[in-house]
Amino acid sequence: MSLTERLQEVKTSIPEDVTLVAVSKTHPAEMIREAYDAGQRIFGENRPQELREKYPLLPPDIRWHMIGHLQTNKVKYIAPFVELIHSVDSDRLLAVIDREAARNDRTIDVLFEVHVAMEETKSGWAPEELRSYLAGGAWRTYGNVRIRGLMAVASQTDDDARIRAEFTAVHGLFREFREAYFGAGFDTLSMGMTHDYPIAVECGATMVRIGSRIFGERDYRK
Repeated sequence: MSLTERLQEVKTSIPEDVTLVAVSKTHPAEMIREAYDAGQRIFGENRPQELREKYPLLPPDIRWHMIGHLQTNKVKYIAPFVELIHSVDSDRLLAVIDREAARNDRTIDVLFEVHVAMEETKSGWAPEELRSYLAGGAWRTYGNVRIRGLMAVASQTDDDARIRAEFTAVHGLFREFREAYFGAGFDTLSMGMTHDYPIAVECGATMVRIGSRIFGERDYRK
């Protein structure tokens, strides 16, 4: 099956109101271009330097998403063009994104990453930590970021019940924070990858991040 065929298969497997982020990390610009030519416009990367290198090689109407852990000193690489940063896990990072967005005369959309998985290596806010942070209101002082919702990564497990419980918990937080602080503009719930996105969609995801099912397995040596 070709990349184009795999992409179309994924698109038909998700509802029309769920946004597909094609996760292109570690894959070459030529493969991204093939997906672009097949109609895909939103691509996700997890390394700022790699994203910066690919950006000038590909059509300017691609909507680039930063989906991986982002160090504060790397924000400057992507601030001129990134559409959405999924992985905001601290006030310090949010402050740097705001500063770099202002330097580029932009407003950058962001998601708060919530940590619900069993693995300690997953980054993100603990639910209670994020709840306290939002109540404190420091985020209200930033004029060049727009907080659009939440992102989460579920546990790496074959236990569908565990995955469903984690996604359901994040959806509950999404509704809670939207009603308490943000209103209708808080509209993005990014959760679900190749192995678990059908469960994420069932649990209310508005955006899924799918890589290997579209591009094939990644070469992590790059």
